Amino acid sequence: MILVFGGTTEGRKAVEVLEEAWKAYFYSTKTGEQELTLHHGLRIDGAMDAEAMCAFCRDHDIRLIIDAAHPFAATLHATIQEVAAAQDIPVVRYERIYPPRDPDITWIDDYTRVPRDLHSLLATTGVQSISKLKWLEGKGIKVFYRILNRESSIALAKAQGAEDDQLCFYEDANDIPVEADAILLKESGESGGFTEKVKAARAKGMRVIAIKRPLTMDNRLSIVNGPYGLRRAVEQLLPEFFPLHSGLTTGTCATAAVVAATCQLLTGEQPATVPIRLADGETIDVAVGYADGCAYCIKDFSDDPDVTRGCRIFAKVKSPPQTLPSGPGEIRFLQGEGVGRVTLPGLDIPVGEPAINPVPRQMMTEAVRALTDQSLDITISVEHGRELAERTFNPRVGVVDGISIIGTSGIVKPLSNDAFIESIGRELQVARAMGCEAVGLASGKRGEEALLAMEPALRVIHYGNFIGAALEKARALGFRRVVLGIMLGKAVKLAEGHLDTHSHKVLMNKAFLAAVAAEAGVKDGAAILKDITLARELWALMPPAFFNLLRQHCYETCRTVFPDGDLVIHIIRNE
Repeated sequence: MILVFGGTTEGRKAVEVLEEAWKAYFYSTKTGEQELTLHHGLRIDGAMDAEAMCAFCRDHDIRLIIDAAHPFAATLHATIQEVAAAQDIPVVRYERIYPPRDPDITWIDDYTRVPRDLHSLLATTGVQSISKLKWLEGKGIKVFYRILNRESSIALAKAQGAEDDQLCFYEDANDIPVEADAILLKESGESGGFTEKVKAARAKGMRVIAIKRPLTMDNRLSIVNGPYGLRRAVEQLLPEFFPLHSGLTTGTCATAAVVAATCQLLTGEQPATVPIRLADGETIDVAVGYADGCAYCIKDFSDDPDVTRGCRIFAKVKSPPQTLPSGPGEIRFLQGEGVGRVTLPGLDIPVGEPAINPVPRQMMTEAVRALTDQSLDITISVEHGRELAERTFNPRVGVVDGISIIGTSGIVKPLSNDAFIESIGRELQVARAMGCEAVGLASGKRGEEALLAMEPALRVIHYGNFIGAALEKARALGFRRVVLGIMLGKAVKLAEGHLDTHSHKVLMNKAFLAAVAAEAGVKDGAAILKDITLARELWALMPPAFFNLLRQHCYETCRTVFPDGDLVIHIIRNE
């Protein structure tokens, strides 16, 4: 069993990760006041000392502890380490993402170091810190305490001597309701709203004072700062917990190889692992190797069925020839053996460029820029990539000579079809339990962002390719309104009647598109569509009437499984 110490944003994210396994675990908070929905987790509340924690871990066969408690919960962190060492239980510390320390902020080590040259101070350091700040009042400083607006917090504040006129409550970090010379913050990281609080205080001309977070000194800990890193840590330390294991995208592997090759070029060092910043801001450590002046990363043997599993992805990084024009700090991506080359328009990469998608390019660029401002040429190669590309759809879309370097999140989370459909159902159940009458359905992140731009309050759930299954479950749960966002490629398949749009099952049918074009009054539609390879090319070739008809056909297909209630369909452009 896994025991999670939460009560924080990180605890909530840990729950989201563990729920994907559909297995039981324990979730512990000190007060029990965090609102949280658990499907498989068993909640326990109340503080535990070392003796109680030891007994709990022993009685419930705890084999892994996830410490997602507040960074300033020093006593709890120490107790977890004591118990884990005594019972030989591995611990994963779920840290927050912290911005670099701003030199214009007054950084202090503890509450006794608050500057005394103040007339007034707004303390946002929590109700537990009031007693530690009472000494300031003895120095003639007016102190306001921002606390949570709940009875237990107010009672605790007054028990520590706080008066009614000293207490303030606000949820929005940008809304500071009191006038004070300075604000006192904890270094609470991005999830704690630290950056927003600093910005709001400076807008009101307040001095910013921050208490430094306690540093994690125990090198036995596995430290992560995001959900992908947490899942990978659990998979490593308790392999049987998740039925399927996650993996790295080719883009992340290439980025790791690039970082290693850049380190080798600049310093001569060859680190065994390198830190990689993913698109969501978290950092993971990735194993790398070296050979023949290159660095490489092995596409790990996860349960992701990608054809590149086990292949080495190489990176060679060098300064560009001086005879070539190069702007300041320019980074060029060059095609190596086994990486494809773009030959047709319509992709997000110019014709003639190596098939390295925009997100991996951005990841590599940012990683290199963290190490140097030099101009560099980066050549990516993939072992057996030319042969493997024949088992992909690259030839159909005009990518020749190799595979594409792809990935948006940086991590591949494999799910069987049944598991994925089940996860859709569970997310819909949660939305319904929260009182939602309407729900948004999108294939992925881009569609979700588009729907939320139109309806910010909409709860959006990803259907992947399983449009029919998602609609059937939404109907069964009694949703009265469904807003479906669909990318054009999937819309073409849905309009023809395919409720599962996976490319392994159905491809774009040009004959069907020609029929829709004729229905829309497009002359010579079949000839116009003869040479297209990607659905996105339709945007430039077809009039609005074509897309209106396509959407109507999508609507009719969806009505076969969602016959009642309000159904809205948006076809979403890539941009």
